[in-house]
Amino acid sequence: MKHILVPILLFLLFVPVVSAQQNDVVQEYLERLENSRKYLVLVAETMPEDKYGFKATPESMSFAEHLMHIGWAMDWHSQSLMGGREARDWNTDTELKVDKKSKKEMIDTIARTFNKTMEFISSFDIKRLDERLDYFGADRTKRQILLLLADHITHHRAQMLVYLRLNGLQPPRYVLYQ
Repeated sequence: MKHILVPILLFLLFVPVVSAQQNDVVQEYLERLENSRKYLVLVAETMPEDKYGFKATPESMSFAEHLMHIGWAMDWHSQSLMGGREARDWNTDTELKVDKKSKKEMIDTIARTFNKTMEFISSFDIKRLDERLDYFGADRTKRQILLLLADHITHHRAQMLVYLRLNGLQPPRYVLYQ
């Protein structure tokens, strides 16, 4: 009987620790997204509206396109890939496109998209983080999708920072843990 009880007791002690660690990971990720949102909004506010169409090269995305692309990718990674909602149709959906939006409308849209993404992640069942899916031909877990999303935001925000400098503007001071 003792041989059976020891593994059961160890398991019961281990499960809350693992669950707490996973909740910590989600909370830390949400903190990172919130910091990233604040910094991205500062970057977007720094660029004058008349420079939102600036491109480093003719084939590059404009400053505004980078900003809205971040929103599109957040929506797709969270709501569609992780949540299973059908992806937006890029050809007809204008909510997360530059379209004819003003600087303020784009900043408001990106802030709302961050909030929706953080709300989605905060209510996401952490037991599903190990689920696997196809990500452009690569087998990835939903946990990896969260990491890819953070990396993607950083990638495009960095390009926006370069655009600020190319326009003679001082980017907002970098804040750790973005």
